[in-house]
Amino acid sequence: MPLSVVKRKGRESLYIRGTVRGQSIYECAGTPDPQQAEAFRAKREAELWEESVYGKRAVVTFASAVSAYLEAEQRSETTLFHIERLLRHFGTRKLNAIKQEDVDQAYKAILSKGAAAAPATKLRGVLTPLRAILEFAALRDWCDKPAFASPKIPRTKMQFLRPNEATDLVNEAAPHVRPLLVFLIGTGARMSEALELDWRDVDLPAARVVVWQKQDTERHIDLPPVVVLALSGLPHREGRVFRPYRGQAMGDAYHDTGRNGGGQIKNAWAYACKRSGLPGRERIWIPKGSLTEKRTFVPDLTPHCLRHTWATWHYCIHRDLLRLKEEGGWQTIGIVTRYAKKMPDYHREGVIRWLAHMDWPDIVLTCQIGARKGN
Repeated sequence: MPLSVVKRKGRESLYIRGTVRGQSIYECAGTPDPQQAEAFRAKREAELWEESVYGKRAVVTFASAVSAYLEAEQRSETTLFHIERLLRHFGTRKLNAIKQEDVDQAYKAILSKGAAAAPATKLRGVLTPLRAILEFAALRDWCDKPAFASPKIPRTKMQFLRPNEATDLVNEAAPHVRPLLVFLIGTGARMSEALELDWRDVDLPAARVVVWQKQDTERHIDLPPVVVLALSGLPHREGRVFRPYRGQAMGDAYHDTGRNGGGQIKNAWAYACKRSGLPGRERIWIPKGSLTEKRTFVPDLTPHCLRHTWATWHYCIHRDLLRLKEEGGWQTIGIVTRYAKKMPDYHREGVIRWLAHMDWPDIVLTCQIGARKGN
């Protein structure tokens, strides 16, 4: 019998009930309004007829695919963030109706800079999670395997520090930021891994920490002597290892972006780079509503360059790409090949001495409250 709207005893919402081509249906319409329930009934009946004739591919929506994708296994907070934005955009669009032009429109609608967003941002924020959901659906024969054009990421020169530059950077940083910079250089940890590090995952006597990668997998890191010394100078042993200072007071933790952004040490980083003589440019602008010109130093290097620094130093010392891949937490060997032969052999002894804390006559790695401005 065709579907009809019925009322269920004790329930406010109306239901639809009946049979379409041998398939029995008893579903909540999600509304107590008879007109809205009737519209839902008509839509579901049409979908069931279409599915019975053309198969499930014709009716599966993006929303239902997302629901199945999330139920299949636990996803990271970052993945959930991106999926939520995709879901708001595509909603109940049929999977097979999502084409390249729809992806282009998604860039404009979802990303803050729209179509002008950086290629890496387009990949991370839209294309990669969208592909993952559609490939999940394609394996279940709900749609065709996705085939979208990938934004071309321009090749950029990899930037890293030599031992003397690393020493200058740390020495010129705000005192409370120095241990963090030493940790990043000495371990190759990502900024998010470092800022989320808790003292429960630190074993100073054993010189080892455990960090959580963006794939929600743990990575064990052996600490060189310089990092052990830097951590030993911190004044606390509970909660987050690295903390911000606001004036004279220590905060509990840096701002949590859910690994969907950065900039937690933006000012402190620019301050250290400028004082240590690292390259950059001066940005000049007039803030909205102001007549006064403002200037700020924008470094050419970012904190992520410290991970590049660690990787080039690691290969310079060990000449072992497989070991670099494992200790750096990369997924494929192809990613780490770019670090081979970046650091000249001339600096090998300097790198070894830096990590062993043998050439630091001036540095003070302890945390000095309010000695300098910074984040």
